[in-house]
Amino acid sequence: MNDEQLLRYSRQIMLPQIDVAGQEKLASASVLIVGMGGLGSPAAMYLASAGVGHLILADFDNVELSNLQRQIIHSNDDIGRAKVDSAYDTLKRLNPEIIITRFKQKLTEETLNELVPQVNLVIDGCDNFETRFAVNRSCVEHHTPLVSGAAIRFEGQVSVFSNDGNSPCYHCLYKDEGEELQTCSENGVLAPVTGLVGSIQAIEAIKVLLNIGQPLVGKLLVIDALQMDIRIMGLKKDPACGVCQRGKL
Repeated sequence: MNDEQLLRYSRQIMLPQIDVAGQEKLASASVLIVGMGGLGSPAAMYLASAGVGHLILADFDNVELSNLQRQIIHSNDDIGRAKVDSAYDTLKRLNPEIIITRFKQKLTEETLNELVPQVNLVIDGCDNFETRFAVNRSCVEHHTPLVSGAAIRFEGQVSVFSNDGNSPCYHCLYKDEGEELQTCSENGVLAPVTGLVGSIQAIEAIKVLLNIGQPLVGKLLVIDALQMDIRIMGLKKDPACGVCQRGKL
């Protein structure tokens, strides 16, 4: 690391769990962030500022006025622009030395199976079950850790799926039969809740990338911001899961 990098990341390097070796590991890491919305915004900003070397931003939407209340990576001048372009500019201003790849198409099974093997970890901040399930299937197939988050109204949740064959996957938690994901546009959301969830996703991603602490694997962190109640519930692997138990049933 050069002197400028040592200064930029000095507060992280001071942490014995990270040190110079951990910072260099972050610099060599690649992360796919699905969704540049309320969750992906803070997650991407913290990972960029923390020095994760390569971020792949996936989102096919454009910035709208109603996004700005919570999607802090965008500004008023970005209305009408592709979210990944707006996010790219913000992240480059935060940390010009990292590599950022923009993916503007809608994610499909095929494109996910191209992107996921390129990264060390995936952060899912999207708002529809179809994409979430597709991301999970690809992460399970390629044994890629997945940090999943959700926020609605005053509530949020975060979990980490290591996809190592021994712990639950996203499909173990949510079945795809007859369920619909509630969206912010239909139910509303308090802006700082999305910031809280996205920030926790960034923390969990760094923990997984550096193999430090105890990530939320086999756990579901549930936030009730209205009562400021934060709980952690245990998650068990579903022996009948049609995704992570495929071929074992």
